Amino acid sequence: MDRTMISQSMEDYLKAIFQLGKLEKQVSTSALAEYLKVAPASVTNMCKKLAELNLVVYEPYRGVTFTLAGQKMVLEIVRHHRLIELYLAEALGVPWDRVHEEAEKWEHVISEDLEERMAAVLGDPKFDPHGAPIPTRSGYVHEQDSNRLVDMETGDNMIVVEVDDRDPELLRYLGELGIYPGTKITLLVRAPFNGPLTLSNGDEEYNLGYQAAKSIRVTRRKSE
Repeated sequence: MDRTMISQSMEDYLKAIFQLGKLEKQVSTSALAEYLKVAPASVTNMCKKLAELNLVVYEPYRGVTFTLAGQKMVLEIVRHHRLIELYLAEALGVPWDRVHEEAEKWEHVISEDLEERMAAVLGDPKFDPHGAPIPTRSGYVHEQDSNRLVDMETGDNMIVVEVDDRDPELLRYLGELGIYPGTKITLLVRAPFNGPLTLSNGDEEYNLGYQAAKSIRVTRRKSE
């Protein structure tokens, strides 16, 4: 299906389904409503429209899953978005807390030719500025083996793999702490009852609130 046949709103829904369930997991309409901050009735109506276009399979009271056509479509959308984010950051120097919002505007109008030119200039990158994988032209997604920071144990040595990109204020805060994909950190203390985590980057210690820590994915590294 040609992307010009679907609206920007439809593309946003497809991307949200991907964010919540990747390619194969069923995503509930309530989860979509919460993620997109829209009324459940609006989600239901949109899911029905996407099903009519054969982009998703919609099961009332259960949720949606992608069809093969939907998978292909959403991977193209996500590739555009994440390539644009990286291009804005690497080529234009746009701060990492602003590239997501800008990419939201560009992703709907970028041509395939411009996408390929961006990818070539960037050296066919695998990840965007926040560590999220950029789908290849063929639709392969290089998912990294990772865990949520809040699920790690005291004493774990880690490398930051990915940071959620939807909250610019949080990204600015994490940037001030020096927490980016590739940053080496150690979990020193876990406060009980979802309290803050005390982290070290080798040079200094700092506390990170539980909600902020939920936005970070890490992988374990060997002690040095």
